[in-house]
Amino acid sequence: MLDSKNAWQPYTPSAENPWDRKKVGHLYRRAGFGATEAELAAGLTDGHAKTLDRILAGEAETEDFARTSAFMASERSMPPGAPQGRLSAWWLDRMLKTKHPLREKLTLFWHNHFATSNAKVQNARFMLAQYQLVQAHALGSFRTLLTQMGADPAMLVWLDTNTSTKGAPNENYAREVMELFSLGVGNYTETDIRQAARAFTGYEIKEGKGTLNRRQHDASEKEVFGKKGKFTGEDIAGLCLDHEACPRFIVRKFYKFLVSDTDTPGADLIDPLAEQYRKSDFDTGKLVSTILRSNLFFSPTAYRAKIKSPVEFAIGSVRALEGAVGTLPLAEALEGLGQVLFAPPSVKGWDGGEAWLNAQTLLGRNNLALAITATDNARFGTRCDPAELAAKHGAGTDAQLVDFLLGLFLQGDVPNEARTKLLDYLKATKDVKYPAYWSEDDIANHRTRAVTHLVLTLPEYQLN
Repeated sequence: MLDSKNAWQPYTPSAENPWDRKKVGHLYRRAGFGATEAELAAGLTDGHAKTLDRILAGEAETEDFARTSAFMASERSMPPGAPQGRLSAWWLDRMLKTKHPLREKLTLFWHNHFATSNAKVQNARFMLAQYQLVQAHALGSFRTLLTQMGADPAMLVWLDTNTSTKGAPNENYAREVMELFSLGVGNYTETDIRQAARAFTGYEIKEGKGTLNRRQHDASEKEVFGKKGKFTGEDIAGLCLDHEACPRFIVRKFYKFLVSDTDTPGADLIDPLAEQYRKSDFDTGKLVSTILRSNLFFSPTAYRAKIKSPVEFAIGSVRALEGAVGTLPLAEALEGLGQVLFAPPSVKGWDGGEAWLNAQTLLGRNNLALAITATDNARFGTRCDPAELAAKHGAGTDAQLVDFLLGLFLQGDVPNEARTKLLDYLKATKDVKYPAYWSEDDIANHRTRAVTHLVLTLPEYQLN
């Protein structure tokens, strides 16, 4: 068991705690959306330090990807009234193709933190602008991100700040900026909220940008957290950031996101990171680097201590198979699993953890895995062929195939019984008669695709 003094110290491989395939897979799942076979092999060969540096830095996006993604996000392709599915599909496409998975993963974190839904905003341009704000600062300054979020058009609509005037201040954003975005319950008073609400009056949207209308802004003195001044919204963000509870609150959320859904860390673990975060002026990149490099991150406390979100399940599966999928139908499928990008269920975001799994969503994951592993699924436009991938890596026999798939998706870390059941399935289906209408490809590769589907439905694969 790690003590708090060593928990955040950099992990150093040893004979007792080696850098192995399991740790490479763990890192790629948490700091992105899983790994390909080539990435797992490179991570093992390169060692932990070089692999961590590469993941944290990311790679430059290809010109083709950047150009295509920008066009699809342009007003011509994504006008204000674009349907929800198109928004979600655009981001899913970025997650599948990005050369910097960590940045997209942390953009997803901040999206859930500043949970804003297009169900109310009803403006794809505003939602994309918020994405761009969050993505730009995902590994950067939380101070900048929180300050600018107060005038973000999507947020102005989402929490009604755009209707808040000096004669009728709206308390929604003032409440949530403290309760959910920076401090947490118990670190402010109702008086603080009412006073801060006056500071957020007069914000409106002009030409797609959030601006402060001085004529509708309450410029009189307010008192928040015992401090007095003629505060604006930006000033309130600064007061929240200066509050002693702020770095602890954000660090706890990162702990849950990167380390464990179930472990509740004490102050002895949180306070050192919170102090580092405060001293760095809320440099999120440094905070994330400390967590991902730490002894605790590579300990049993963190390993498989999270449940994959629907997005993580889907994107990780497709990326590992080195394939492609139609992101519009994928977005529709993910809605059935409980996750719609750009449309979290409430201002609190998705609960995550065990809430992701129930009888209905497990069946949905099973069906999605079947669609992903079927090369002829017209609805999904699937171009993921486990048989082609297995052949590429020389998995010719049944035993080689099972070991390859378990090594790819689970780094071989499953009970022996699971491996045995997969081999038994392949043996039982070896000489069955196939329908007359099946193609030669179906007959030759059905077993490979079916056993891949079974791997994606294993309990261990639902864990992150």
